[in-house]
Amino acid sequence: MKIFLRTYGCQMNEYDTELIRSILLKGGYAFTDSEVEADVILLNTCSVREKANRTVFGLVHRIRHDRQGRPAIYGILGCMATNLKEELLNDTHLDIDLIAGPDSYRQLPELIRMAGESKSFDVTLSETETYADVTPNRESAANAWIAIMRGCNNFCSYCVVPYTRGRERSRDPDGILNEARTLVDEGFRQVTLLGQNVNSYHFNGVTFPDLLEQICAIDGLRRVWWTSPHPKDVADRLIEVIADNPRICRHIHLPLQSGSDEILAQMNRPYTQAHYLNLVDKIRTRCPGIAITTDIIVGFPGETDAQFQETVKVFETVGYDAAFIFKYSPRKQTRAARDYPDDVPDEVKTQRIVALNELQQTWALRRNEGLIGTTQEIMIEAVREDVIEGRTIQNKRVILDKNPELQSPCTSYISNSPENRGAGEPGDFRSVEITHATPHLLKGHLM
Repeated sequence: MKIFLRTYGCQMNEYDTELIRSILLKGGYAFTDSEVEADVILLNTCSVREKANRTVFGLVHRIRHDRQGRPAIYGILGCMATNLKEELLNDTHLDIDLIAGPDSYRQLPELIRMAGESKSFDVTLSETETYADVTPNRESAANAWIAIMRGCNNFCSYCVVPYTRGRERSRDPDGILNEARTLVDEGFRQVTLLGQNVNSYHFNGVTFPDLLEQICAIDGLRRVWWTSPHPKDVADRLIEVIADNPRICRHIHLPLQSGSDEILAQMNRPYTQAHYLNLVDKIRTRCPGIAITTDIIVGFPGETDAQFQETVKVFETVGYDAAFIFKYSPRKQTRAARDYPDDVPDEVKTQRIVALNELQQTWALRRNEGLIGTTQEIMIEAVREDVIEGRTIQNKRVILDKNPELQSPCTSYISNSPENRGAGEPGDFRSVEITHATPHLLKGHLM
């Protein structure tokens, strides 16, 4: 049977898709990029935002239309499967055949077999599952994801993750280090450590800063990224480890969510505006030039204009390199959906998101323009027909005009397989001079 698999959502979903491919390949299944030719359509989903739900529902209807009645097994995997189990199984228009939650991927071969006869599902949340013994089937030639933990214990009042991915559990550091060493042997030079609250990692006395130091000591590894952290777990020692290890990304994603102390309390975010801004000062003092990005929710229940202005104040104080800004939407099972009415009008949410986006564009452009004329090392992520794309150590996207030099042998780079590859492939490191900037990317040329 041929499987079509598509991913929506965060980096953890991307990593989960690599696990799913590995499990299904071992189960004797093959994969196809064709929605029409596939026997099984699997969508690995996110349920954090309402837009994600609508996107997946729309895709199912579109695929059915394109297949013009050709039968297939349709499956919804991931967070949406756990959060919307009853709706998915009972919606006669969607007509989903199987659902599997994030802790049930080992059962997929059997669930697919059963779905050929009747609807099948498994959305059991595990207290122990980390898939530590499953080798992900990776397609990227540049970056490799490593999930160091799963689940979340924070229970932010707006967030569905603890209900769809279960409670927090960390992997054995020995297994993580062995996986990283194997990746280096396979040619990867960058790894990204993943967790719903990655910096709360702990296993038998080993903390996240400990793990970072051990990862950075692996020979052959050039860059170490990690996401997503929680401000409450950014300890002074973590900042020192980042500052002292040049292999660690010069970028930290520091979700704010709101600048209002009252709204933060309602969100169950255990920090204040003052604590957050003090943390930013510490990070920038010890790590000059570090890029800071964030997440924001506008229109949380009860948010007044004055409370929104507190978020604006933080934006103007921090000057983020990038920000992901969302309108609040109630999520099933969460305390906010249960206890707080969604009382901020949609037009007000729109006004606030537009205002923050305009402010963010100004700051992002200012940050990026500050790099014009500098030399940056990028890791190439994609080589297209006319351009090359890469990222700096600050996680800033760089576009280069394709240069014939990149297609000839060169000794001034490191590639995934230097013994049999030319320069200019995903995974290569090159020095570039930054010549132009927009709020979203940098442009430059090879040194």
